[in-house]
Amino acid sequence: MKVVVAIDSLKGSLSSMEAGLAIKEGVRLAHPDADVVVKPLADGGEGTTDALIEGMGGERIDITITGPLGKPVQAYYGYLEETKTAILEMASAAGIILVSKEEKNPLTATTYGVGEMILDAVDRGCRNFIIGIGGSATNDGGIGMLKALGYTFLDADGQDAGQGAQALGKVTSIRKEHVSKALAECHFQVACDVTNPLCGENGATYIYGPQKGVTDDIKAQLDADMAHFAEVTSETLGNHFADTDGAGAAGGLGFAFLSYLNAELTPGIELILNAVGLEKELKDADIVVTGEGRLDHQTAMGKAPVGVAKLAKKYGARVLAFAGGVTKDARACNEAGIDAFFPIVRGITTLEEAMKPENARQNMIDSVEQVFRLF
Repeated sequence: MKVVVAIDSLKGSLSSMEAGLAIKEGVRLAHPDADVVVKPLADGGEGTTDALIEGMGGERIDITITGPLGKPVQAYYGYLEETKTAILEMASAAGIILVSKEEKNPLTATTYGVGEMILDAVDRGCRNFIIGIGGSATNDGGIGMLKALGYTFLDADGQDAGQGAQALGKVTSIRKEHVSKALAECHFQVACDVTNPLCGENGATYIYGPQKGVTDDIKAQLDADMAHFAEVTSETLGNHFADTDGAGAAGGLGFAFLSYLNAELTPGIELILNAVGLEKELKDADIVVTGEGRLDHQTAMGKAPVGVAKLAKKYGARVLAFAGGVTKDARACNEAGIDAFFPIVRGITTLEEAMKPENARQNMIDSVEQVFRLF
């Protein structure tokens, strides 16, 4: 019997690989001879870098970069030496989690640190990039990242246009002679789960700007400035991505990746499943095990476990899910491809006790063992 395990992290308890290895142990207690393959799972958002570092044998690279407020912040990315791949989360350089409510300022918030991370990885020899871009504090169209990569954005007087969204409307010309030649050799895969265009009522500024501090009195002007930046970009580079799905992601960072770095924008779960080579293992799997901290109706709306389930069903595998807890509306997961799901808590307990890593691990092992004794 071949069992393939790809479970999301149980946040606060177990990482993706810790949960997966606990499942493997439970399966082996019921079936000592089972062939059990464990793959890391994430959706391109928070925790993706950690999951892929741990699950793919990567190295953590710590780095001091420029944060969204222009001050130094500590960040890290994953480095896979064999494939020369870097795994980055934009949020570690320009995330809204790095900015307090009082500090939010879309006019000056910058993605410069994202570019610094990319350059560091390029200097390390990386030519393949997997980048999650959710949770930004910025609305700068990616101009900060691009400046760090060597692009120069000049105003009508031939001076530097500046940083943040306040710079976008000032840009009249773009210079690229200082851009690293190595960037042309790089392949960027961007995990992007939004379909918003760059501008307009469904664009970056109108939809996501308010949570970053964009107020009603500046919304229209910022959107117009973003459109102006897109127009100058199009005239300079000869492409047009402002209306492309995902261009409005992360305050226009999606647009910058598409226009300047020839990136591919892909739904997060699809990108990660491809990166870890899950489909190859599913082709001859009998049972596939997935799950996350809590299964509910939102899980069925495209979260990581359902992504695994859909891929498993392509090859006719039976799909089971384990979770720290389940809700009544988790039945929707059955319709989304998960044949049966099970909570792992095995007795009356407090949430704090249940979430202790040692307890969660043992509960996972015990629950999986008993379920697999049915096979």
